[in-house]
Amino acid sequence: MAVSTAVAEISRTLLIERTQSGLARARAEGKSLGRPSALTPEEQAAVLAKLVAGISISQVARMHNVAR
Repeated sequence: MAVSTAVAEISRTLLIERTQSGLARARAEGKSLGRPSALTPEEQAAVLAKLVAGISISQVARMHNVAR
């Protein structure tokens, strides 16, 4: 049992290392990671302007049909 636990732990460590190196390589290549933004850069600027103007976060989210 101890041997199989050790093998599983080593396997998991190697998997994590491969994943991290792949993510680092993708970042170095300039790829964007994660979920795409629901708003365009222009819409993001408009949202920021509304928030600075004092409109509540909930109202701005409803105006743009996005989550808070």
